[in-house]
Amino acid sequence: QVQLVESGGGLVQAGDSLRLSCVASGRTFSRYNMGWFRQAPGKEQEFVAAIGLSGGRLDYLDSMKGRFTISRDNARNTVYLQMNSLKPEDTAVYYCAAEGPTYISRVRTKAREYEYWGQGTQVTVSS
Repeated sequence: QVQLVESGGGLVQAGDSLRLSCVASGRTFSRYNMGWFRQAPGKEQEFVAAIGLSGGRLDYLDSMKGRFTISRDNARNTVYLQMNSLKPEDTAVYYCAAEGPTYISRVRTKAREYEYWGQGTQVTVSS
């Protein structure tokens, strides 16, 4: 089992950048495929980005390609989401999620494919 804690959210202006972090408990982080999702008020949860076990596999929602970058540091049990050129429509609670433990590196884009979730971190982008 793994526990996830996100941080790095906040209030920023349009065009600014933020880096979200998600720290996982336990000693087997490298066996979890990781993902980021977000949920804006009144909207359904939305896939943002995913990364495989060693970072070799990546996937993003199309609208975020070129602005968002997912990465991981297995030595630090941490997955990151670098968000650049933020827009007001990026305002949401951002959640990290883990699928595993597994030896199969894959990118998961559906929430139901993840077993573990963090509590979320709020990102608010003002215009």
